[in-house]
Amino acid sequence: MPKLEFQEMLDAGVHFGHLKRKWNPAMAPYIFMERNGIHIIDLHKTAVKIDEAAAVLKQIAKSGRKILFVATKKQAKEIIADKVGSVNMPYVVERWPGGMLTNFPTIRKAVKKMTSIDRLMGEAAWNSLSKREKLQISRQRAKLDKTLGSIADLNRLPAAMFVVDVMKEHIAVKEAIRLNIPVFAMVDTNSNPNNIDYVIPANDDASKSIELVVGAMTDAVKEGLAERKVEKENEAPKEKGAAKNKKGEGRARIKARKEANAEVEAQVEKTPATEEKNSATEEKKSTTEEKGKE
Repeated sequence: MPKLEFQEMLDAGVHFGHLKRKWNPAMAPYIFMERNGIHIIDLHKTAVKIDEAAAVLKQIAKSGRKILFVATKKQAKEIIADKVGSVNMPYVVERWPGGMLTNFPTIRKAVKKMTSIDRLMGEAAWNSLSKREKLQISRQRAKLDKTLGSIADLNRLPAAMFVVDVMKEHIAVKEAIRLNIPVFAMVDTNSNPNNIDYVIPANDDASKSIELVVGAMTDAVKEGLAERKVEKENEAPKEKGAAKNKKGEGRARIKARKEANAEVEAQVEKTPATEEKNSATEEKKSTTEEKGKE
């Protein structure tokens, strides 16, 4: 997994925090110094936290679970849609639908509604609708797609959530905390890092900074997915071989059972004949004895 260079982060402005008067004291451990009334973030700590978060996200992706990316601020929308979309992970870049996690079944119903509209558009019944009805349904479809189109593949609650700007996305963070979903986040000097599981101290306002950090996370996810694919490909021949062996063992077992049954049947067939022979001998013997007595 490639590590971000110190100079690379410096050039992207990852180290720029907020004005000193806007700071959150809980961010003190991540602040390097103050310059011209602005807090400077310690990039050495940022680099460590990025590596730590990327390693965990890689393992989650490798396990086949989903990671939800949330960034509704203007600077991050396109970056998230582009980078996260390339690794097929769900994301939210429009308004956060309240209760999206805590009331997940209702959100799934809305997604299913969108699917049913798509199905209707492909059927012959669509042509029989009036122009006004078509327009209303199309508008409804567009509205649903705007807010939920990027999470259409999210069939169950995500295994983790990545957030850009925890202050702006405070509702999403609260819902994730309530459901014990691990939260990864870019946290600026004006935010509270205490409720975040994986804090990445960084400038969450500059698009270059967001692009660099989100890029590192999506690269880790991509790597995890690639490893999962390789593992599956390696397991397939083994499973095939195991199934073949199992089939062979089953056939051998059936053959052995048939042979055993055949032996038992042979013994059963022989037994009556032997008994008849023995009884005939006994009868002959008794007849001879009787004649001798006479």
